[in-house]
Amino acid sequence: MIVCHCQSITDHDIRAAVTWMRAADPDTIVTPGKIYHALGKRADCGGCMPLLLDVMRKTESFGVPADPAQVPRLRPMRLRA
Repeated sequence: MIVCHCQSITDHDIRAAVTWMRAADPDTIVTPGKIYHALGKRADCGGCMPLLLDVMRKTESFGVPADPAQVPRLRPMRLRA
C-alpha cells in the first residue's frame, strides 16, 4: 500500500527500513526522520505522517528487544528502480 504519495513510499518500504535499522543497531531509536533518511527521501507535505507512524509502530522489529539474540540479521535493502 502507498503510504506517501509525494515520495512514493510504501508500507513495505517502511517495514524494511525499520527492520534494517534494527539489525544494524539493536539499540537505535527508530524515528520517521530516520526512516526517510534510510530510504533516501524527505518528508514533503506531512499528510502521510499519521499512516507512516502507524505502519512504523506496527512493524514487528520496531521495539528494542530485551534479548540481543532476538535481533534479525542485517541484510542489504533492495533498491527500487
